[in-house]
Amino acid sequence: MQLLTGIVRNYPWGSRTALARLRGAEPTDQREAEMWFGAHPLAPSLVGERTLIDVIADDPTHSLGNTADQGQGLPFLLKLLAADEVLSLQAHPSREQAKEGYARENEAGIALNAPHRNYKDDNHKPELIVALSEFEAMAGFRPVPLTNELFDVLACPELERYRSLLPDAPADSVAQGSGDNVRALFTTWITIPPAARVELISAVVASARAVLDDSSREVPQWMREALSNIVELNEMYPGDVGVLGALLLNKLTLQPGEALYLDAGNLHAYVRGLGVEIMANSDNVLRGGLTSKHVDVPELVKVLNFDTLEDARLAGEESVVEGARVVRYPVPIDEFALTRVELDGRWEVPTGTPTIIVCTEGTVKADDAATVLDLRAGEAAWIPAGNAQVVLEGSGQLFVATHA
Repeated sequence: MQLLTGIVRNYPWGSRTALARLRGAEPTDQREAEMWFGAHPLAPSLVGERTLIDVIADDPTHSLGNTADQGQGLPFLLKLLAADEVLSLQAHPSREQAKEGYARENEAGIALNAPHRNYKDDNHKPELIVALSEFEAMAGFRPVPLTNELFDVLACPELERYRSLLPDAPADSVAQGSGDNVRALFTTWITIPPAARVELISAVVASARAVLDDSSREVPQWMREALSNIVELNEMYPGDVGVLGALLLNKLTLQPGEALYLDAGNLHAYVRGLGVEIMANSDNVLRGGLTSKHVDVPELVKVLNFDTLEDARLAGEESVVEGARVVRYPVPIDEFALTRVELDGRWEVPTGTPTIIVCTEGTVKADDAATVLDLRAGEAAWIPAGNAQVVLEGSGQLFVATHA
């Protein structure tokens, strides 16, 4: 077991205060968006003065256990994420799409750090985020019947001309999805001429403001949140095609401890808040708007899953053991597993798999008989698969990331 130093990533949407406050540090002028704990080549964490990549390479079997046989290194990337503004509207490719896209861009001679590069590696990027604060997000295409209800409330003439692309769907479509209808409308909107797009967005936003300003109207809370979100996004990115995309997405607000899971192809964007995020070890992002970065609409459409999603929230499985409340977040993939531990006493960390522990609250002592680490909020420990038993003691909150 060794102390693992996370790498801070500065992006325009990041917070100047949230990660600093969590670590007990003074805020700076920099927007701290993410802190990476892992072995991704773009920003590998440090063990002392060495990267975790180098440490793993010294003895892959000891570090990764059975995972070493796959020859792909540490299969997950753990992050602290702090958003003060909306992230880009985006989706991630499947493993097959990532392999094909990565090879294609390599063959074309596109540098890995080129601004217009889509595929930074050949891996997929399913991801799970657990809220540390109230956390807002857009996630998955909303069921068609609900979107039709929203359009009815908007009563926007400029929007009505597109309603034929999203016909009334049967009630069971909420569960089964209405991908073809959503695909037709989304692809139409992202390809209309800029002037027509701006005109449509202006009309939709004006209708949204009218609904929100009319205190006499009884409008469901989910609709108010969705319409407020559209107005706010247009203020940040006026006339951006991502505003139209957001009009079709579920708008969610997670409370601390609640989780959101997104598989390949799910269109989404985090809006604001602080959370712990874990994903397959990848940085592949296809963007569709709400950003100054490269947007590749044809490539995005290729990876999107247009089936509607009723709710992307993921329920945790809670257990109480002596000294800890343990919440596991089950995901349908084998690259990672994430467990939240509310410690008030003593808890033994399961061994035999590569593990990263990050403390998000309080002070916790980690002891494997050979090494003792005092972990404070924002600090992490690397536990290789071949490590001896690790015992945690103290009072605080930790997240334990492992290979599933």
